[in-house]
Amino acid sequence: MNIGIIGCGFIGQKRSKNLAGHRLVAVCDVDFQKAHELREQYGKETCEAFKDWRELLDPRSDIDIVIVCTTHNLLAPIGLAALKAGKHVLLEKPGAMSSSEFEPLIKTAKEMKKTLHVGFNHRFHPAILMAQSILYQNNAEPVMFIRARYGHGGRLGYNKEWRADASISGGGELIDQGMHLIDLSRMFMGDFSEAFGHLPTYFWDMQVEDNAFLQLKNNEGGVAWLHASWTEWKNTFCFEIYTKKRKIQIDGLGGSYGVEKLSHYEMSPKLEPPKTTIYEYLEADKSWDLEFKNFISIIEYNQIPGAYNNGNGENCLEALKIVDKLYGRIK
Repeated sequence: MNIGIIGCGFIGQKRSKNLAGHRLVAVCDVDFQKAHELREQYGKETCEAFKDWRELLDPRSDIDIVIVCTTHNLLAPIGLAALKAGKHVLLEKPGAMSSSEFEPLIKTAKEMKKTLHVGFNHRFHPAILMAQSILYQNNAEPVMFIRARYGHGGRLGYNKEWRADASISGGGELIDQGMHLIDLSRMFMGDFSEAFGHLPTYFWDMQVEDNAFLQLKNNEGGVAWLHASWTEWKNTFCFEIYTKKRKIQIDGLGGSYGVEKLSHYEMSPKLEPPKTTIYEYLEADKSWDLEFKNFISIIEYNQIPGAYNNGNGENCLEALKIVDKLYGRIK
């Protein structure tokens, strides 16, 4: 399939390197130099560069998939236009600045019978996949609770970047890294019926929160206790899953977050010291590649004429509803 990428910054470049053999035929960025540089990597003869995303959608009737890697305020408008133009769409998270802004995309994807996917690549990290496998092999043990931390420390001038401007970002750390924690918690625990939190700004001189403390509760009484932070100072990812028979702890995501590792603690009937198995994943991060292949498989193998090829839009919508509750936008 032919692919167009809108937004050629760090994430757009990363997406361009994980296209599973499909063809990048158009790129776009308001900073045309970035678009030009990305185009050069793929050859002038096969890839066009644009400054206005509307130009990418309009003349290129041969584009099958549009990947949108822009600031949060542009994700939904561009994604909606791409769906209306008959393209399958992959949006970077959070997909939109609110659930109400995202809902029209799901409606349009169904009407146009196109796949809508939001980039939650963390689902495809090897330790997360292993955790799913462990629970599945043990008869899908219900999760009692989850405890998770995810954060970094920003950089000089972080409070002057676009993420600190709510009109562009839609919020602070909650809608940024917090979206990944919410999505992963929903993957292991299902829907949450209650959401509580505290969204302070402790360090950065900005109007959005630099920390997000969340408590999510499902109908079975299970709880996800989550903390996303822009004041972590040392990049951190720790995701702990507890059942009646085991604890699964995931640390690190590779790179600056440290070696990705899964520790599996199996409880004995007598509650003696648990049997412990530790897995380390030293290879390069393949989550972006696996996620895109999953997106492609939904399009290709569910391509029934007249059918809506469901991506993960509904999962993103539910995560955004939780964000909206904590921001006080909905009850």
